[in-house]
Amino acid sequence: MQALSVGPGDDLFMFGGVGLAAAVRALEATLSRPLAWATAHYLAAARPPADLELEVSTLAAGRRVTHARVVGRAGAAEVLAVSAALGGDADGPARQWLHPPAIAPPSDCTPIVLWPGQEGNLNGRLEVRTPLGPPRRDGTPSDDGRFVAWLRTCEGDAPDAALLAVFADYVPAALGVALGRYGGGSSLDNTLRIHGVAPTEWVLADAQISGVRSGLAHGAIRLFAEDGRLLATGSQSMVVRLLD
Repeated sequence: MQALSVGPGDDLFMFGGVGLAAAVRALEATLSRPLAWATAHYLAAARPPADLELEVSTLAAGRRVTHARVVGRAGAAEVLAVSAALGGDADGPARQWLHPPAIAPPSDCTPIVLWPGQEGNLNGRLEVRTPLGPPRRDGTPSDDGRFVAWLRTCEGDAPDAALLAVFADYVPAALGVALGRYGGGSSLDNTLRIHGVAPTEWVLADAQISGVRSGLAHGAIRLFAEDGRLLATGSQSMVVRLLD
């Protein structure tokens, strides 16, 4: 599980987006329908070398949409609860009102490392590029709480609903950038809404923290293909964790 975990030193834990991604894969394989929406409730951390076991159950199966639930366990502990809807209507109307911000293409952006010293875990398997270079970490909060970056896996995996679940979990990374500090958040939840999977090498992540108070933060993210197509949106609430 180390390759799917994050965290400093020997304090590794499964990346929350990986848990949701595993649930998405299990749902689509079991129900033979594409994901439309899923939300994960994180109950506890899953840590190496534990295995994540997933149990899929159908709540209601309609002509167009199936509602389902996934329970994830690491050993005897229940660590993940996912509610989801799968299906849709391929012949329905299609239109996009959200559009990506105007930034340089990945080839003209700077590779950055968000979490120094974590190249041996999941962070070392994801490539991040930004138009402005490394974010400021001097304790000065950003003006808009926004973090925009190009994402891809180092293996060049084509984005599917599961990989978009991983990328959507970059909202906590935006929290550290918004605060101008090394840190992020422990996700309480993670909601993913799939607008349409499309072929693209890079995914543009446009994340924004809406606010921080009482040790909690809330934020949202939009994911776009290189040609501007909207792939997915997501949102999270999290416990603030500062590492510096």
